[in-house]
Amino acid sequence: MAERPVSKVIEQSVQVLGPVLWFFQQSTWSKKVGDPTLCDFVAGNPHDMPLPEVVAAIQRHSVPQNKDWFAYKMEDEPAQAAAAEGLLRDHGITYDPLDITLTPGTFGALSVSMRAVLDPGDECLFISPPWFFYEAMIIATGATPVRVVSPAPAFDLPLDAIEKAITPKTRAIIVNSPNNPSGRIYPAADLQRLGAILKAASDRNGRTIYLLSDESYRRILFDGNTFTSPAAHYDATMVLYTYGKQLLAPGQRLGYVALTPTMPDRELLREAVTLSRIIGGWQTPNNVMQYALPELEHASVDIPRLQARRDRVVEQLRGMGYELNMPDSTFYIVAKSPIEDDMAFTEMLAEHNVFVGPGAIFELPGYFRLSITANDDMIERSFPGFEKALAQARG
Repeated sequence: MAERPVSKVIEQSVQVLGPVLWFFQQSTWSKKVGDPTLCDFVAGNPHDMPLPEVVAAIQRHSVPQNKDWFAYKMEDEPAQAAAAEGLLRDHGITYDPLDITLTPGTFGALSVSMRAVLDPGDECLFISPPWFFYEAMIIATGATPVRVVSPAPAFDLPLDAIEKAITPKTRAIIVNSPNNPSGRIYPAADLQRLGAILKAASDRNGRTIYLLSDESYRRILFDGNTFTSPAAHYDATMVLYTYGKQLLAPGQRLGYVALTPTMPDRELLREAVTLSRIIGGWQTPNNVMQYALPELEHASVDIPRLQARRDRVVEQLRGMGYELNMPDSTFYIVAKSPIEDDMAFTEMLAEHNVFVGPGAIFELPGYFRLSITANDDMIERSFPGFEKALAQARG
């Protein structure tokens, strides 16, 4: 029997991430990424210099104040307190700072929270189109991913489908609002009904269904929109947050898992989350980022400027003949591919030095996603390429 060089988890992950791996390893973009002449709309990366307040905070707190400044640190209490203040401002809910576990962004928060509550044989629901690593991360815990589709172009919270997908094995559901890739903010009425569905199912199953609330973009709001957290309507909610979006500094990993004050078995779960963070490979932000958090809590990318970029892109591409959504939030716009094969169309765009994320990597075939974190010059330079690729696709 031939030896298997990698684990079954990795083999399964390779299968489910097939389009993602192809795009990041074999597409034209993967061979040219980093070229300053590209019109690169693929990821929510900065294309301008970092916010001065982010640079200043990191520089200030990188200077040691005592011999333990860079020692092992589980939690910085001022950082927890600042995060709790931010949650009170955003949610209107008073969180105990001790219920906030600092992590390296939402990526780390997802890993930590899943490992704390999921066992092999459990099921974890996620909404599709998703952020592309949800399914693989669920598989990594030994649990079974259960996909619930939110149809385009509305991308509503699929409440009826969620209710039907719940079984006695359901242990968790990931809810991402504001949603990546769609930019949709789920309304409070839908979240209230979702809370009732999950409460009834938890009572029926005789064990809690945890709601993992991915709120990475909750502060990137356009057109005067407001955000409601699922935590306002469901006690067993674990809030997952990253500062990487509001600061447009995704490489500076800083975020948290926050347990609602009404979380069932809250103290036991707090300990589970802490231990999960350790056994997962010390998934803790570095000390400098923890010290800087009280200052970074109040810093933000220029949201009106992002909104202006969104409006400019939507206006220009719609004028050419593209079909696009108008996102409520996030860094992203979803557009319908003019040909069925979105992978092929992204390669057509690449011929004109324009790079976008194909819908296939978001379980959204026939669409593509572009990021408005591109700078203004890049946006303007891209329009001729979008127009030429559209003409090419139409033959």
